Amino acid sequence: MPNSHKTITIRKALSRAVIVITSLSILLSVIVSTVIDVSNQKKNLIEELNTLAGIISFNAYVPLVFVDKDEMQKQLKAYEKVEYIKNIHIYQVDDFTGTISLFATYDTGKNPPIPSRVKKLSNKVTANVEGDTIEVIYPIRTDDTEGAISTTPKIDGYVYILGTDQPIQRALQNRVSIDIFVGLVILISVLLITLTFQRRFSRPIEALSAVVKDVSKNKNYDVIVPNAKITELDLLAKSINTLFARTLAQLERQKKDEQEIRQLNQNLEMKVNQRTIALKEANQELLSTLERMHQYQTKIVENEKMASLGQMVAGVAHEVNTPLGLGITGSTLLKDKLEELKSHFDNKTLTSSHMSRFIEDGVENLDLIYRNLNRAAELVSSFKQLAVTHETQEGKRINLCLFTQEVISTLTGELAKFPHKVSVEGDNTLEVWTKPPVVQQIIENLISNSLIHAFNAEQHGNIVITISQNNNNAIIDYQDDGNGVPINIRNRIFDPFVTTRRGEGGSGLGMHLVYNLVTQALDGSIKLDTEATKGAHFVIEIPIAEGDFS
Repeated sequence: MPNSHKTITIRKALSRAVIVITSLSILLSVIVSTVIDVSNQKKNLIEELNTLAGIISFNAYVPLVFVDKDEMQKQLKAYEKVEYIKNIHIYQVDDFTGTISLFATYDTGKNPPIPSRVKKLSNKVTANVEGDTIEVIYPIRTDDTEGAISTTPKIDGYVYILGTDQPIQRALQNRVSIDIFVGLVILISVLLITLTFQRRFSRPIEALSAVVKDVSKNKNYDVIVPNAKITELDLLAKSINTLFARTLAQLERQKKDEQEIRQLNQNLEMKVNQRTIALKEANQELLSTLERMHQYQTKIVENEKMASLGQMVAGVAHEVNTPLGLGITGSTLLKDKLEELKSHFDNKTLTSSHMSRFIEDGVENLDLIYRNLNRAAELVSSFKQLAVTHETQEGKRINLCLFTQEVISTLTGELAKFPHKVSVEGDNTLEVWTKPPVVQQIIENLISNSLIHAFNAEQHGNIVITISQNNNNAIIDYQDDGNGVPINIRNRIFDPFVTTRRGEGGSGLGMHLVYNLVTQALDGSIKLDTEATKGAHFVIEIPIAEGDFS
């Protein structure tokens, strides 16, 4: 891509700068001096006109008193050589009426007569400048008393002079012409001096540029830049010579380093080949080791599965064995009572008291058998719920907040037995595509878990369920202010058969069931807030959109 950047030589730049600076200096000097000179000349011209008007006023007194117009005209003609006077008027003031009339006039040959200026007359000496003309008005005063100066002098007439500044304009034109000529001479002289200095500066720079171009083109760093008479350029030349010398030394070191690198590369290739062979052998051995480790890992997983299965079976056996044992005990007692009753019947010693006691014992034993068999049935039902996949249940769009409130409404009868309060908060507009029966079972199990484990007798507890949204997930924040989860089981809270009320109505399957429902049926997540200082705090996240769960 061509370089569109415009450049300029030092010679041209210096010439232009000198010409511009010199021209501006001369122009400014001419303008300032001309303005000042014109102003001073105008002031001098006004002063001269005032002086002439005073002289005319003094000389006009006698002709004006004796009404000698010829004498007055003769006096005025004496000023025909004054080139800056165009017209002169002498006005007379009538002693009785005070009327002002034109007494005498004088007009130069080049200037036509002008009309009367009576309206412009003033009792004071005035000078007015209008364009290139100057009007001077000078009153003719005399004292009322001879030999004394009156405080109220009498005005006998007026002198009116119409002057022009054309002589100043002609002088100004001549001066400007001279200034232009002098300025051109100065500008040419400065330009010649500048060209002389240009050569002195540009020649060393051009020589330096030629050397640099030659080095950049031919890579010849042995060249030496010649010295210059100018100190700065000489320092630059020395610095460039030093740069060339260091560059040449660097290139020589680079060539030497390249030779060493090539030699090292050759040695490295040999070592790489040797290491490659050793690495292949090590890889083969590693593959064999990994294969053995996979076999060991498979065995360990199988052992863990068997251990977990054994633990679960042991838990199931323990949980089911208790109600079954009590049922067997009750049935055995009932059988013994029945044999005792049969013996009395066979021996014909059966009395009403025997029958009454048998009925009481039978009812008690049957109640024991029923309760424990029902307990065993509930455990079996819980085991079945752990295994259910919920794949056959269909999804449905629900308002999560309203649905949670409806679930709590169905538990009103159960909650009425306790002095606890359950409340639902949060976003009441959030809708999710989910499986309502699964959500209902999760909420019921969480509330049941709090009723069994969280609160002591006669304790007034609070359960708060908060509904919110986090990106594409709905959040069910469940929290109670009960006793909380013991530290020793927090990490195992979702494992099966983990409970603090074993033998008191707790099977240890509630939270395990909730975990399976959230993670498997709803494809969500549940976690226990282990940092909570009071009560149990569970956070459940489930997908919002349809198709986010299987």
